[in-house]
Amino acid sequence: MADKKLFFALWPSHRQREQLRDAIVPSLSTVEGTAVDRGNWHVTLVYIGDFPEERIPGLRSAVALIDPGQIRVRFESLTFWQRPKIACVHTRTVPPELERLVQSLQQALIPFGYDPDPRVYRPHITVARKVRTFQEVRLARPVELTWSEFELVESVSFRGEVQYHPLKQ
Repeated sequence: MADKKLFFALWPSHRQREQLRDAIVPSLSTVEGTAVDRGNWHVTLVYIGDFPEERIPGLRSAVALIDPGQIRVRFESLTFWQRPKIACVHTRTVPPELERLVQSLQQALIPFGYDPDPRVYRPHITVARKVRTFQEVRLARPVELTWSEFELVESVSFRGEVQYHPLKQ
């Protein structure tokens, strides 16, 4: 069996994606870059990377008892991140419930050889790539989204395009 490129994420519903779109379209229209397909919008919790397909059932079992509770994230601005050259909507504060979920997932991954990322967790949704520098724009209307579950997602590259697919049990 082959490896799959995996990550855990908060996966917006169609309605949540529309809310985000409506809030960022006025600001995003001034950004020079390649828009990310709305179907790919997500909040990465923990990036795993290449993972053996045959170990996925064990991974699912390891995280099955993690209860994220209600996680509310308030997206307030559209920001340019220099190193990856992306435009993303992000939040100024990380809710404690979200921080706990990320830490719980990282701990559950350690037996699989995962080395927790030492960087500070910064929840965001990438909305454009290959972006030219721009000044941060506060959203006219912040968007608050709520989740009560997380997804295991596969990143699939095909003909230079990347698509993300939640792996349903």
